[in-house]
Amino acid sequence: MPLRKHKPALDELLGRYHRPEYIHPDPLMLVRRYGRPRDREVAALVAGLLAYGRVKQILASAGGALEAMGPSPARYLRDAPPREIRRRFAGFRHRFQTGREFSALLLAVRSVLLECGSLEACFLAGFREGDATVLPALRAFRNRLDAASGGVCGHLLPDPARGSACKRWHLMLRWLVRQDAVDPGGWSAVPARALLVPLDVHMHRVCYALGATTRRSPGAAAAEEATAAFRRIAPQDPVRYDFALTRLGIHPDASLAAFLAQPAA
Repeated sequence: MPLRKHKPALDELLGRYHRPEYIHPDPLMLVRRYGRPRDREVAALVAGLLAYGRVKQILASAGGALEAMGPSPARYLRDAPPREIRRRFAGFRHRFQTGREFSALLLAVRSVLLECGSLEACFLAGFREGDATVLPALRAFRNRLDAASGGVCGHLLPDPARGSACKRWHLMLRWLVRQDAVDPGGWSAVPARALLVPLDVHMHRVCYALGATTRRSPGAAAAEEATAAFRRIAPQDPVRYDFALTRLGIHPDASLAAFLAQPAA
């Protein structure tokens, strides 16, 4: 397969860039601030779902929202009355997202926390051990939040059933499921083997260049095809190269052209 010939270069890239010093200014830096898994999962959901647009704006929006919830976002959402949450975030803006939509998201998270105890427990309710990927559980999880929000959140809750690559959801899941020097983890029962590549325009360009996908647009089919290609060389952890690959073209010392020019195996 085309991707397998790049494995030595991928492993070298992993060793070079899959390190904490290359995280800034990734929104992941916001998630890593929290030591408690219940706070980390709330931070991952907020930072992940707001991860569109310019990174400076993402950090300002997600960072400001988390700061407003105090040292424990999970405790804040469980304890704060709904009217307090609506009041505090009435003026929230992130690109075209409004305070009304963001407050509805937080109230939906609050509902899940009170009913299930954690976001992880809610997600696991839709996950079966035999599932090849997280997609069935993600659909159920997304629909649970959408129902709890009264359908107000709109673009904040990407729908896997509509053919989107759902990069923001899969980014959140990578942060919470994987645990190493970069990804902080916190969810212990979802296996890394079931994760999908968080595919946006940049990562799609990389995957297409590597031969991981033949799809010309970054939709759900391309994300599944790319994940299947990575699963052939890393069956238990198909998104292990994601962070390092997304440094290509972003970090000044990491060039996609130079990476592709390396001798193939």
